Amino acid sequence: MKHEKSIKASNGYAVLILLLITIISMISGIVLFRNPLFLILMAAIILFIKGFFIVNPNSSKVLVLFGAYKGTVKDNGFFWANPFYTRQRISLRARNFYSERVKVNDKIGNPILINVILVWKVEDTYKAAFDVDQYEEFVRVQTDAAVRKLAGSYPYDNFAEGHHEVTLLSGRDEVNEALENEITERLAIAGIKVMEARIGYLAYAPEIASSMLKRQQAVAIVAARKKIVEGAVGMVEDALLKLSEDDIIDFDDDKKASMVSNLMVVLCGDKEATPVINTGTLHS
Repeated sequence: MKHEKSIKASNGYAVLILLLITIISMISGIVLFRNPLFLILMAAIILFIKGFFIVNPNSSKVLVLFGAYKGTVKDNGFFWANPFYTRQRISLRARNFYSERVKVNDKIGNPILINVILVWKVEDTYKAAFDVDQYEEFVRVQTDAAVRKLAGSYPYDNFAEGHHEVTLLSGRDEVNEALENEITERLAIAGIKVMEARIGYLAYAPEIASSMLKRQQAVAIVAARKKIVEGAVGMVEDALLKLSEDDIIDFDDDKKASMVSNLMVVLCGDKEATPVINTGTLHS
């Protein structure tokens, strides 16, 4: 497999001076000697002029002679090369690519919307010019394919308690790293260097967004309730232990059960407790 080959082109200013000297000599020959043969040089000069070209900063020119790759000029400035060379300009600047939002299914089949932000640049001009057709379109298509593959490899989120599987929502660093590796592997054939790749947008598809929001809210409520119950049980246990140690009251099983029930209602209830005065005995 061929790779990029950097070459040095002739200084354009030096060649331009030689060309001007040649033109002046030709005109002088025509005037002094009235020899029409000097006009033959005109065709050569016109062809010679086609050899001049400019390379801007962070740009390059790929030179090809009758189908044979001769090299790439990356130095910026004014140059001259064989006028029979065909020259293809390839930018070496870093570029941003903000992909369109695509609708795909995550690992567990939920439809989601996702896109990616990609920063890339051409690293090997030979591969970009000759190993793929339209390398910019190649970047777009392969990035889209990588995003679809990534979305199908992870669930959007998990709701199972204690389940620590990496998800698109919670495992951004790991997911972005996997995305960058996937895109880098796909674009290597085109001589493209991936500088950064990350998820730019992530959401459930509109048709399930409302249902999944309710599910998330329900999970959050259950988790909050569990914490409340765990805290209430600890508080009740501490209260009973303190009352017993200080000999404030002697509990039989019925009184203990009643007090636990009342305390749990007070501590776990959504509304403020309403006090009730008991004027009789517990068993009345």
